[in-house]
Amino acid sequence: MEDPSDAANALRARLGHTFQDPARLTQALTHPSYANEHPSEPDNEALAFLGDAVLALIVAEHLWTLTPTARVGVLTPGRADLVSGANLARWAEQLELGHWLRLGRGERLTGGQAKESVLATALEAVIGVVYLEGGLPAARQAIIRLARW
Repeated sequence: MEDPSDAANALRARLGHTFQDPARLTQALTHPSYANEHPSEPDNEALAFLGDAVLALIVAEHLWTLTPTARVGVLTPGRADLVSGANLARWAEQLELGHWLRLGRGERLTGGQAKESVLATALEAVIGVVYLEGGLPAARQAIIRLARW
């Protein structure tokens, strides 16, 4: 990854969120393979866990707002489509997130910056950071920008 402030500026322009903690954003962009090679560096998995939950809540809220009388059998597949790995990777590609990822040598050599699972996890981690810094309103705004609702 290049200068963390470059990543923060690029993502701010695309997500509408000003990142306050460069170390936390760096963590969100740190794949476990990089952390394995640099033991003092935390990886993005815990942030992705949080971001996944925030994303699911905001998507569920959006779908319910659109169709408050819809049955769960309609809402659940809609949510699953929106939070699928393929969709999250597409959103991550729109952010050019792969460019900012910190990957271990092996992961980088095998194209990790373009792998669906790597991109989806990194995006969830970034959403986790947005949530920690700005709460649900900031996370909602970022997801709305990504989804173009």
